[in-house]
Amino acid sequence: MSFQEAISDGFAKYVQFTGRSSRSAYWYWALFAFIVYVAAYAISLALGTMIPYLLVALALFLPGIAVGVRRLHDTGKSGWWYFIALVPLVGGIALLIFFCQPSAPANEFGAAPDDKAGTPVPVI
Repeated sequence: MSFQEAISDGFAKYVQFTGRSSRSAYWYWALFAFIVYVAAYAISLALGTMIPYLLVALALFLPGIAVGVRRLHDTGKSGWWYFIALVPLVGGIALLIFFCQPSAPANEFGAAPDDKAGTPVPVI
């Protein structure tokens, strides 16, 4: 999935907590969110008010959680594992490890998002 596709997918499934998101979709979304947060923070500092930053944080909060939950589904875990981030220190590390895991084959959350079944593999 490309950077633009990941952003489009994140906003198209704004609060969809079902289904799956590939590893590339999650990390491209995280990169996009980071860039937007930094830009909003810089604008907020220039204006002398935190309102632009808070508006961006509000706009990206739910889709960020939704993409994270769909990423957990892609690894074969329940979305409720997202709450492990509330455990001090080790919770965030565990969630990061879950997000870095490869996609699981088809599971109870659906088919793999990057499933290219039937597509011939090029031989190099």
